[in-house]
Amino acid sequence: MDLEAAVRKHSEMLYRICIVILGSEQDTQDAIQETFCKYLEKKPKFVDGEHEKAWLIKVATNHCRDIQRFRFRHPKVPIDELAGTLVSRQEDREAVRELLQMPPNQRAVMVLHYVEGYQVKEIAGILGITEHAVKKRLQRGREQFRTAWKEEYCR
Repeated sequence: MDLEAAVRKHSEMLYRICIVILGSEQDTQDAIQETFCKYLEKKPKFVDGEHEKAWLIKVATNHCRDIQRFRFRHPKVPIDELAGTLVSRQEDREAVRELLQMPPNQRAVMVLHYVEGYQVKEIAGILGITEHAVKKRLQRGREQFRTAWKEEYCR
């Protein structure tokens, strides 16, 4: 059986199994995708359809256990908690929260410039982008801060 047919035939069944084990939509999708990647990579030979189904279930449940193990070893910290632990002053916490809400590429430029003290040319070299792109991201980041502070203090 080819990959496309296996996906059509078994993906719903694998979804039900993985969602029960993991309880997370994103992790379930990752587990199913990894299962079919392994199918494509290994190209196993099956005796019949039941053998194929059993193999897919085994691979999916093993991957679910790997995800659970990873979650246990690497617990997540909510962003709000993180903002509270990074700085002590309330005003600084609000700035960190605003920074954490920026798009990742813009946030990286803001942190490198304002927190780490790098110059525009150095940031461009570190991130592998043009100096113009760095300047534009800094401009957008400053504008986002201005807008957030105006809303905060004009209430």
